[in-house]
Amino acid sequence: MGYAVPMDLALQGSLLDLGDAMTLRDLATGRHRTALADGAWVDVRAGWLAAGDELLTALLREVPWQAERRRMYDSIIDVPRMTRHYAAHERLPHPLLAQARDALSAHYADELGEAFVTAGLCLYRDGRDSVAWHGDRIGRSKDQDTMVAILSLGSIRTLALRPRGGGPGRRFPLAHGDLIVMGGSCQRTWDHAIPKTSEPVGPRISVQFRVAGVR
Repeated sequence: MGYAVPMDLALQGSLLDLGDAMTLRDLATGRHRTALADGAWVDVRAGWLAAGDELLTALLREVPWQAERRRMYDSIIDVPRMTRHYAAHERLPHPLLAQARDALSAHYADELGEAFVTAGLCLYRDGRDSVAWHGDRIGRSKDQDTMVAILSLGSIRTLALRPRGGGPGRRFPLAHGDLIVMGGSCQRTWDHAIPKTSEPVGPRISVQFRVAGVR
């Protein structure tokens, strides 16, 4: 079942880039790779999407967001975020997302060896929404290297990573229009999370591009 986003939430954008042309900047320029342990790595391209308020507002209003409930021990709890998954055969909710998916597929073709085909969207309505520690290990990524590319829209939230075997973690604050790509063994050997925050933050949408057979 889909749920409409309240209008007052949908109207909150960054209000910084109104009037500018929405565009994807060059991926080869400004991309920074951080090598992690065990063959994992993370690429960050700050400000990959320029002037993204239009996209943020469109997704908040038009995506049929779904509220999920899950069993935890003996209770059924609300998942602290809203979601919508687009399979490979589904049309994405905005043409710029298809453009972003194609640009990522072209840029990482030599390393990845296949195209990004699905898109998972998460809406973090405020600082109380979060995602717990996990790796995207459903499907082929359980025992194969892969990539997950995430376009971040809206308020700044931190993507935290920690090695599954223990040790120092890393934190990547993601701003409006930033791109982060987790590659190599990252899904198998590291976990990631979006922690809750007490800071007064507005909505944030993450768009996660994946290859076939990976969730």
